[in-house]
Order: sequence, then structure tokens, then C-alpha cells
Amino acid sequence: MVFGSCFSSLKFWGNSQEQEAQQRGRMQEIDLGVHTIRSHGGRVASKHKHDWIILVILGAIEIGLNLISPFYRYVGKDMMTDLKYPFNDNTIPVWSVPLYAVLLPILVFVCFYLKRKCVYDLHHSILGLAFAVLITGVITDSIKVATGRPRPNFYWRCFPDGKELYDALGGVICHGKAAEIKEGHKSFPSGHTSWSFAGLGFLSLYLSGKIKAFNNEGHIAKLCLVIFPLLTACLVGISRVDDYWHHWQDVFAGALIGLCVSAFCYRQFYPNPYHDEGWGPYAYFTAAQERGQSQNGDSLRTMSLQVNSTTLENMESGTSTAPAR
Repeated sequence: MVFGSCFSSLKFWGNSQEQEAQQRGRMQEIDLGVHTIRSHGGRVASKHKHDWIILVILGAIEIGLNLISPFYRYVGKDMMTDLKYPFNDNTIPVWSVPLYAVLLPILVFVCFYLKRKCVYDLHHSILGLAFAVLITGVITDSIKVATGRPRPNFYWRCFPDGKELYDALGGVICHGKAAEIKEGHKSFPSGHTSWSFAGLGFLSLYLSGKIKAFNNEGHIAKLCLVIFPLLTACLVGISRVDDYWHHWQDVFAGALIGLCVSAFCYRQFYPNPYHDEGWGPYAYFTAAQERGQSQNGDSLRTMSLQVNSTTLENMESGTSTAPAR
């Protein structure tokens, strides 16, 4: 019986703690709309000015990595059998990647801001997404440049007219366009895939927290919304293999890089999506807590002033607030 009562007490305490957390989350959700771009936007951006500076530096590094030449790995005659696939156009153009991997998630973030009016959420989601995409880009292009793996269509980049030419060691002597040969040595890993999984993976995590997809209520429709961005990223990766621009290993590595970086960047600003407070950034809950403490302090000061005022009035009128004996 003693153990039973102890277990019941622990269970009651755990349930009360969980209910208190849920109630706190609901109260803070009601508090939304206090922190807007106009009231807190400049303060939030100023607090993270160093993050934005690092972001600009990452952008400059990414541009530099695309300008330098990759390592021209040895390609022999016997290797050309696996590199003789057709030189097709991209199903997903390069210019379209920032549209669906960056601008589309930002559009979703703005929509949530218009509904909730939380500048912390808007700022941190855009900052986290930008870091996820640029860090992924730097990692991907650094490996591309250092590895220099030839693409599956390298043969037609090297010998566009089909006339093969090799040196004494059996290495290729390319006579195609320099830009196409340079791009032909950037197969591993896939940039399309890594960028897609970085941007859309971040969006998937963001949506799972915002719509509370893992709140144990069994709404499969929410899960479908979370999976859709990841499915889109998968299809982009498959298109890179179908176009013969990448080997399957390139796509797999790119997806892994993009997903890992997006998860790390998301967790810098947001709790886990399955957490009770997974719908908002850490900064919002900190600001809401500070605001609640400030309001409590103001209330206590107001009550103290009211008591002091009442006491003075009683003293002036000659009455006493002391209890009768």
C-alpha cells in the first residue's frame, strides 16, 4: 500500500507538471502579437548582427568556391565506359533551386508571421534557413572542388565530337569547352540535392513544429504536410541521376549533408518539433517569460502603493487598521 500511494503521488505530480507545461504553452500562445517587426524588429536584428556578418562571409566563400577550378582527377581510357552517358539538359535548372529551397520557405515563414505576429519566429526562421543553405553550400562545394570526381556524362564534355585522345599514360586529353570540362569534375556530392534537402528539410522541421504534427493526436494529414517537402527534395535528387549529371552516391551524400545541416541549424533556434513548446523559437519563450515577470513586478508594486495609500488615509482620518483585541 505504501508503494502504491507513492506511485500514485508520483503519477499525480507528473501529470500536474505536464498539465502546467501545456497551460503555460497555451498562455504564451495567447500572448502572441506583442513582439512585432515595428516594436522589436530592430532590437532582434541588432542582437544577431554578428550572425548576419558571418552569413555574408559564408556567401562570399560560396561564390569563391564556384570560381576556382576543381581537382582534375586522372581519367583513363578504361574508365570511360562508366562516363559515357548522354549529356542531357537539367530537368531542374540551377536558377530554380533558390526559388523552391529558399524563397518558398521564406514565403511560408511570412505567412505564419502575418497570422501570429511574432518577430522572433520570423527572424530566427529566416536566419536559420539562410545558415542551413549556405553552410550546406560551402561544405558541398568544398568537397566538390577537393574531390574532382567526373560526372557520368564526362565523356561528351571531354570529347564533344566523339574523337578520343589520350596521352602516353592512358589519361584523357580533352578538347571540349573549358567551362564544361571544369563542371564535369564536380560530380561528388550533388549540389542540387544538398541544397534541396537543406532548404526543404528546414521547412519540414518548421512545419512539424508549427502544426504540432507529433502531439500524439494521430492526425495523419499533418504528417503528409511534413513529408511533402522531403518528397520534393527526393525527387530533385532522383532527377540528377536520371539526367546523368550525378552518380547515385553523389545524391545520397548530398541528401545526408543537407539533412544533417538543416537539423543542426533548426535546433539552434527551435525546440524539438515533438516538444510542447516546439511551435515557437527559444527567444520567444524567453521574451514572454521576461515580460510575465515584469508584469508581475508591476502588479506587486501597484498593490504595495495601494496598501501604503490606504494606510496613510487611515492615519490621517485617525482610524487604525490593527485588529481589535
